[in-house]
Amino acid sequence: MKRLISICSVFLLISPLVQAEEALIAVATNFVRVAEQLEAAFEATTEHRITITSGSTGSLYAQIRNGAPYDALLAADQERPLLLLRSDDAVDGSSFTFAIGRLVLWSAGPELIQTDLSATILQDEVITLAIANPALAPYGKASREALQSLQIWDEVRNKIVLGQNVGQTNAMIATGNAQAGIVSLSLVLDRGMLVNKNYLLIPENIHSAIRQDAVLLCHGRDNSAAIDFLSFLQSVEGQAIIKSNGYGVD
Repeated sequence: MKRLISICSVFLLISPLVQAEEALIAVATNFVRVAEQLEAAFEATTEHRITITSGSTGSLYAQIRNGAPYDALLAADQERPLLLLRSDDAVDGSSFTFAIGRLVLWSAGPELIQTDLSATILQDEVITLAIANPALAPYGKASREALQSLQIWDEVRNKIVLGQNVGQTNAMIATGNAQAGIVSLSLVLDRGMLVNKNYLLIPENIHSAIRQDAVLLCHGRDNSAAIDFLSFLQSVEGQAIIKSNGYGVD
């Protein structure tokens, strides 16, 4: 049986020469500050305009499936863009990895941070440990994997508090509602919190790679602003901005 071709199965690699447009871009919470930098740099080189809306990848995915008029998605994982492609909510051939995330354990003060990751997390002074919700946020899923790889998940699960997304998790730690937590390196770098040795980088080999994919959605298949913005993410200038914010790039 021949595969039915979706009405949005062809990805426009070259934007048509049309008037300036506006695009609504859905961005995973961990990447929103970087997306704002990319937006400013992109708009400095074009007449197009970008509007960013943010949330957990799981929430954004649900909104798109329910008809939210986003033109592109910058997810915190590869799974949701793939699911959107399979459900014909995204344009075939348009997905790519735009960033590779890093996890960091940090505390608002340096006194809790030791040289050993497990010892830091297990100490009695860490009454609550904040992570993003693994069911909604890829950074939360990776955090759980890291704790399981360290073989301390069962010991710490009673002290874990969940943020809806990594941004909310970061706020819990910053306000002292959690003594420590696991968030994205980019968020902590952005807010100037990696000071006085109050952090530990979490080894990348103890959790699945946090590969973040972008995809053009069917709503934006003819939107030059969305198409050009996704191209900008892959440009030398775009990748330099991404790297400077604590992400890896392919």
